[in-house]
Amino acid sequence: MVSMGRPTMPPRMTKPAGPRMPTQAAKVMFDPIPNSQGQRIAIYGPGGIGKTTLACTAPGPVAVGDLDGSLPILKPKLVGLDVRVVSGLETWDNLRDAINAPGWDAIKTLVIDTITRAEELAGAFTLATVPHEKGGLISRIEDYGYGKGYTHIYETFLPLLADLDRHCQAGRNVILVCHDCTAPVPNPMGEDYIRYEPRLQSPTSGKASIRLRVREWCDHLLYVGYDIDVKKGKGDKLGKAKGGQTRTIYPSELPHCMAKSRTLAEPFVFGNPWVLGHYDTAVWDALFGAPGGDKSTEQGA
Repeated sequence: MVSMGRPTMPPRMTKPAGPRMPTQAAKVMFDPIPNSQGQRIAIYGPGGIGKTTLACTAPGPVAVGDLDGSLPILKPKLVGLDVRVVSGLETWDNLRDAINAPGWDAIKTLVIDTITRAEELAGAFTLATVPHEKGGLISRIEDYGYGKGYTHIYETFLPLLADLDRHCQAGRNVILVCHDCTAPVPNPMGEDYIRYEPRLQSPTSGKASIRLRVREWCDHLLYVGYDIDVKKGKGDKLGKAKGGQTRTIYPSELPHCMAKSRTLAEPFVFGNPWVLGHYDTAVWDALFGAPGGDKSTEQGA
């Protein structure tokens, strides 16, 4: 027996939505460019080159989230600087809670040392709170499945940048200290090459890349490197490198390093304060237009 029910009609086609019209006849408003706010800075380079000391000489008082525990060792060399340690930073929750807590009014510069370690805390938090899609917590990021663990850590990490933005909007500078690594660079214009980059998560697909997101977020991404003279070897022999322990801060992208700056272009020679007898704050002077803490390194200065 054939059903005599209502015939099925094809879905109704709707016209594409036109431009959104304002609900009220209000004119668009314009404001002048806002006054200057705190600047977003990241510093990266090899261990022991002076990244933490450089960050501590930024305009103070400087509050440091010392995730790497380097300040106790550096304390004898930081005399004359107003450096304060943010206490109780054991976990990702601790870090975000402290950054969002009241009590920052007297601070001019907030430093996270290092953001590489902060990313590790974000990874531990992800494992402890984000279950596998089939249910249950896991013990390794790889166990989420191909690429999914990177995405989970990326989504955990991103709110930290929004937390730090609020400090910049309040007029405080934010400095992220980071370790370095070498990474291959695909080059559509010629041969691929390698360069120094911040040691942060960066899958080869480019998706869920904390490294690239931090670069976008920064006003200034500064690479600090030792000056090395390499003499080419004969035949297939590797060249020999010599260094005189001099250092340079690079604010602009070059083939050997990822870098950027909204206001700086030329590299800065970064003098060793224990040789100079005072802290080298030339990069802060250039960024902020006034000395950022050119204090003597001698006790009692």
